[in-house]
Amino acid sequence: MEQLELLKRLIATPSTTGSEQEVSAILKADMERHGYMPECIGLNLLCYGHSYDPAKPTILLNSHMDTVKPVAGWTRDPFTPTIENGRLYGLGSNDDGAGLVSLLYAFYELDSRPQSYNPLFLATAEEERNGQNGMKLAVQSLPKVDVAIISEPTGMQPAIAEKGLMVLDFTAHGKAGHAARNEGVNALYRATELIEKLRTFKFDKVSDLLGPVKFTITMINAGTQHNVIPDTCTFTADVRTNELYSNHEVFEIIKGLLPEWCDVQARSFNLNSSRIDASHPIIRKAVSMGLVPYGSPTLSDQAVLDCPSFKMGPGDSARSHTADEYIGLQELEYALPVYMKLLDGLIVVE
Repeated sequence: MEQLELLKRLIATPSTTGSEQEVSAILKADMERHGYMPECIGLNLLCYGHSYDPAKPTILLNSHMDTVKPVAGWTRDPFTPTIENGRLYGLGSNDDGAGLVSLLYAFYELDSRPQSYNPLFLATAEEERNGQNGMKLAVQSLPKVDVAIISEPTGMQPAIAEKGLMVLDFTAHGKAGHAARNEGVNALYRATELIEKLRTFKFDKVSDLLGPVKFTITMINAGTQHNVIPDTCTFTADVRTNELYSNHEVFEIIKGLLPEWCDVQARSFNLNSSRIDASHPIIRKAVSMGLVPYGSPTLSDQAVLDCPSFKMGPGDSARSHTADEYIGLQELEYALPVYMKLLDGLIVVE
């Protein structure tokens, strides 16, 4: 199977975020071998079909080529593709190598047959850290896209909604004093009381697919030495928003909960939650095939897109970023036929 051999080559080529040069070259060569001339947007690869017609609707098929760094605990060489008991082990095998090769070969097959739409393939860099040279760069060169499929590991079920992300940095202010005397205002104590208030706060709107907005304190720092009452305490929150709120709306709600002695800043408002309507023709087709739409808690490149989009790819999100990451060979074999059944002959605009 060509997809398997290509996936082995990708695993054997380190491609942690920021170091995708070699895998980009491998993918470019594969596209050229199949008769395409991909457009290089930095290290991103944009591949048009042979019969691209701007008058037709366009389906974007997107995968990312980068991986996280290997975590501790690997019992195998993460860069040596190893097949054992029907599984292919290797860094990026599950996230997002299997989806990448499956969606790429779906693109080849779809483009070889008459379609009512333009298939368009995009391999992106820097997805794992939402870098400036990945989808954020590539999206500036995209034509009008009517719907996009992102090949994250979803067990080949359509994830029609995903949570957004906002990172908030808080600064609680107090007054310095000597720890041996009853002096000052302890900013650390203030912060911990506020953290408990924020932790237990409930947002009103709960999504049927994504659940509530999730607010998690992940970092805290205060003090300069043991005998000085800290006059500032900083802490950071990871906020996962649902599609019923924009990141700006969530920020204003949280800001309204703060006392005057605490400031908050958002690192970015760009990564909003997204959702495609369940009545969209491509989702109705998926449901008719017996696939089950659901909501995903993890972020992907679709957060950068401004068109209807959803995630669907082989593998299991729970295996991503773990030691001894793998993809089942049956999962890999299953993916291409499912993509083809969903997309071949699809009427995008009814």
